[in-house]
Order: sequence, then structure tokens, then C-alpha cells
Amino acid sequence: MKRYSVFAVAREALNWHQGWEKAWKSPEPKRKYDVIVIGAGGHGLATAYYLGKNHGIRNVAIIEKGWLGGGNTGRNTTIIRSNYLQDSSAALFEKARSLYEGLSQDLNYNIMFSPRGLLMLAQTHHEVRGYKRTVAANRLQGIETEWIEPARVKELVPIINLDGPRYPVLGAQYQARGGTARHDAVAWGYARACSDMGMDIIQQTEVTGIRTANGKVQGVDTSRGPIDCDKLSIVVAGHSSVLAEMAGFRLPIESLALQALVSEPIKPCMDVVVMANTVHGYMSQSDKGEMVIGGGTDGFNNYTQRGSWQHVEETVRALIETFPMISRLKMLRQWGGIVDMTGDRSPILSTTPVGGIYVNCGWGTGGFKAIPGSGWAMAELVAKGEPGALASEFGLNRFREGRFIDESVAAGVAH
Repeated sequence: MKRYSVFAVAREALNWHQGWEKAWKSPEPKRKYDVIVIGAGGHGLATAYYLGKNHGIRNVAIIEKGWLGGGNTGRNTTIIRSNYLQDSSAALFEKARSLYEGLSQDLNYNIMFSPRGLLMLAQTHHEVRGYKRTVAANRLQGIETEWIEPARVKELVPIINLDGPRYPVLGAQYQARGGTARHDAVAWGYARACSDMGMDIIQQTEVTGIRTANGKVQGVDTSRGPIDCDKLSIVVAGHSSVLAEMAGFRLPIESLALQALVSEPIKPCMDVVVMANTVHGYMSQSDKGEMVIGGGTDGFNNYTQRGSWQHVEETVRALIETFPMISRLKMLRQWGGIVDMTGDRSPILSTTPVGGIYVNCGWGTGGFKAIPGSGWAMAELVAKGEPGALASEFGLNRFREGRFIDESVAAGVAH
């Protein structure tokens, strides 16, 4: 596969750009693979990539019901941060954040990573205490975060209103090395690298059944016929429970829609990411000038991938008090994604009751920021058959043992 560079662009320009090859191949599925990864989103592609890069396992198929990156990977608001309270959470998300910093060079694909800084606003005295506690925990974990006062918040975000009558800004937790990346580019970069290693990316192919024998996986049935495998990795976010049922076990997750919207493009006015957890809203400005706005999940289980006026009103009404200028903007588009939530709002990276089947799910609304770290940890789990240090605390057995990793309060919301 051709390497992307300024010299390659110059050479192709002289040839009227006729020599570019497809970024990844679309082969016919083989009869058998060492590993099948179900789900060609960010987490699934990252799992396959690190299986090849870190463990030398390249006879891999990534099977996708729809199109590559068409699920939550292409529907999120691109926030990247690692300022979590619990040690296990912070380690996993910090691994992801650190990998993001060099991911463009690693993949030879510009993911447009922007470490612009991230603020989590404290708008109640309870949040002030909680965020100061998290800053102290992050220092012990070796993660760079700090507590900043309202005057510093105003310097970083000039458009903010500090004195809202209901939700005044009392300070913020600040992670200077947090930021955003281009969500589609992350999927495309991983896909290109996987294809270059000889892995098969099989799109528009639905898994209709999972075959097992004597307590061990044998393969999958698909809309394009049966495919055998030695190991199977289920990485399908909100549809994880559906695939688990095919394999004969249940998962402690529920699926809900998470909605977001973007405004019409405007001139640059905010160059950091701001999360306002009291009002359940967060906002950043894209490279195209759109204000990217998101909120909480729907209050009921569903598989909807579209927006609703009720949610727009609920999210924007609260944000307008903190950012009065957005009241004058027009909405450009709105969408929804299907997120999978666990009881403790922490993910599952685990073996399962069926030998050779591994599951990666339960990221809730925080999946995008974790993609590289999740793939790294999941690849180690699949390759070795047991979790490494990053994934060891996130097994299914924690729910049976009452060993919860509670981030529902520490994270403000399950971002």
C-alpha cells in the first residue's frame, strides 16, 4: 500500500491524481480465520489492528453489518479525555489519550487530533468538591489535570456566562491535553492499516448466528454463508446483547439512544471543549465552524438513530444560560447513536461463558475517546486468552462479585 506523504501528493498531482489506490480492500470472505471481529467501528478495527501489530495475528476478518464506521464511530461528538476518578478507568482512558497523540504517525493517516484542552464546569458546590477530589486522584495516577477558578475559565472561554441565575460557574476541572479528533478518520486510518496487514474487512454482511460445540466457538453464520474461526471478538456497542444471545449468554447492559446536533458554521469563537454536567450538555467548535452540541441519553431503552425535538429543547435550553450566543444560531443537523450502558457506567472487556468468545461493550457515551486503548487491551485479551493489566478489572465477573467500577458520579455523566 502506498505511503501517504507530501511527496506522494506532489507525484500524484503531476499525474492528475489518477494513481491513488483504494484505501482498503473489499475481499470475499475466506472459509476460516484465526480471529473474527464482529463490528467494523473504531473499537473493532482497533482490536484487529493491535492484534496484527502487537501480537502478529493477521489472519483476521472484521465483519460489519452495514458500512465501515457507520455506527457510533461516525455519530459521536469526538471528545477525548482521561480525567476519570477510578484508577482502572483512568489507566485505560489515559492509554487511549496517549495513543491518540501519535496515532496519525502510527497509521500514516491524518486523524486531525486536536489537543485543544477540555473543561468540566462545576456549577454546584457538590461538583466543586467532586472535581477537586478527581484532580487529586489524577495527580496520584500521573494524569495532568488541574482545578481552575472562574476568572481562568473566562480567559479560556470568552463566550461563557459565569453568572447564570440557576447554574453559575464556580470553577472547572481542566485537562490541557484533552481535545478532539476526526471520528471518521480514526476508523478509516485503522481500516487502511488493517487491510495493509492482509486482514479482510467484510462490509454489508450480517451475522445471523454463532455456532458453538462443547462450550467453544466454531464460527459464525452470515448473510454470505458460514465462516469458521478459532476465536471470536464481539465489538458491536448497543447490539452486543443481541450477539450474546446468539452465543447463548446474557450481558448486563441496556441500549439507549444518545443524541447530538451541530449548528450552522460560524467564525471561531471557542477553541476548547466544554462539558457542563449539571445541565447535561457539552460543546466544542469543529474545524468547519459548527458548534458541536451533545447531551445525555434518552430516558428509555431504544434502538433509535435519529434525533427528537424534545431532546434538542432539553439540551439547548440549559446550555443557552451558560452560552447565551447559541440562542441565535440555527441548527444544521441532528442525529442519534445507540449506546450500551452497564450498571456502574464502566465498560466490559472480558472472556465469556463460551470458550474463544470475547466481548467488548458497555462504553456508554464514552466510547470514542477510548478507541486506541480499548483496541490495545482487547487485542491482548484475545491473543493471550486472558486480560492484561488494562482490562483485568473490566471483566464480567465483577457484576457477580459486586466489584463495581463506579464512574456514574465521578465522571459527572457517563461520557
